[in-house]
Formats: sequence, C-alpha cells, structure tokens
Amino acid sequence: MSDALTIRGLDCFYGETPVLHGLDLDLRQGEVLCLLGRNGAGKTTTLKAIMGLIPARAGSIMLDGTELTKLPAHEVPKAGVAYVPQGRRLFAEMTVAENIEIGLMTRGKGKATRESVLELFPLLRDRLKQQSGTLSGGEQQMLAMARALCLEPQVLLLDEPTEGLMPSMIARIRETVAKLRERGVSTILVEQRVDAVLSVADRVSFIENGRLKETVDVERLREDHALVMRYVGVG
Repeated sequence: MSDALTIRGLDCFYGETPVLHGLDLDLRQGEVLCLLGRNGAGKTTTLKAIMGLIPARAGSIMLDGTELTKLPAHEVPKAGVAYVPQGRRLFAEMTVAENIEIGLMTRGKGKATRESVLELFPLLRDRLKQQSGTLSGGEQQMLAMARALCLEPQVLLLDEPTEGLMPSMIARIRETVAKLRERGVSTILVEQRVDAVLSVADRVSFIENGRLKETVDVERLREDHALVMRYVGVG
C-alpha cells in the first residue's frame, strides 16, 4: 500500500521551545491512523505542522509529490489536506449552508461535491438554514467535518472529534470516518481515549515528547494493553 503522506525528520518549535524532535510518520493510502499520547506529547502540533500553521524548522512533509513545508498555510488545503481542529471553529453567525459554501470555495468545488458531503451527513440537510451556533455539539462537529470534506481532500486531519459528545454522536462520527475510508480518504485522528479509536483505526502511532515511539496495527493494541499504559498511562 502506498503512502498518502510521509513525514521525515520533522522539527517544530513554539518560540524557542522545541516541540517535535525528528518526527517520522507514514499515513497510508485510504487508512485511518490514530495518534495517541499524553497531553502535550505533540499530537496537535503534528497536525498544525502538516497544515503549515506551525513552521517546520527541519524535515519534510510530502503529500503525493508535493513538499508541504514549502507552501504558505493557505495553500495547504488547496493541495488536498483538510483539517478539523479541536473546538470546531465554525462561523457561528452563519447558517449551515453558508459554512458549507465556504468549504466549497476553497478548492472551487460545486454542487456535486455538496451533494456528496450531505449524503454523509443527512442530518445537516434538515438544518441548512439554521444558524451554526445554535446546533448541538455533535451537529457542530458534523458540520465542521462536512465543511472540511468540501475540499474533496486526499488527507483529513481530525483533532479529538468525539470530545464532549454523547455516545450516539460519537458512534455517528466513527461511522463517518469509516465511510470516508471506503471513499479512499486517508485520515489522521488525534484522540485521548483508546476506546474511541479501536473500532475505527487501522494503525495507531504513539507519540511521546514530540517523537514517534511506535506504530502498531490496531489488532495488536487490542491484545496488548501494556502498550497503552506505557505511552498514554490509562488502561
């Protein structure tokens, strides 16, 4: 299986403080890769570095032959990477339809893409005229994902998409991630809770102190809880 995204020797800093140290990571075509690690391990920083929101001091981030570290941040989505940050960051005053429209404009997508995205989130079709800020937390998360998918990305980055959601909404988010895999989208999923990813991830990468420690198939994680204890500190 070929790689959708390849990170090699990535160094990133906050000011003068190093956060990522020679990070290596491979995201395969059409897989769900979960990043696990303690708070402050560098998971969110990795996503922000891919998006160009934190500059790389050293190293390479390759997407389908394009070196992302050389692009300004606003060009990275146009290269085919979509990002749903923690906290969703919707345009709360705008309607659901307007938020989706903004997503479509990023890469010049049209009606067919809009329909394809709404097929994934039928619940949003009934809310198109509703102001985004009045949606429930789960509905807002779906809208944030829908807006990102309007790019028709090759790679989707999700930062703690299930945080604070009810179990029924968590199940819907997982289902959506699985459907995206069927459509060939490669996803990096940052989560705190191991149980949230076991049913949807293909592989899990453990990050500790800004370094990749180990990447394992999810089956191995199910069998070996000591791994989780070692890197995340929870059972």
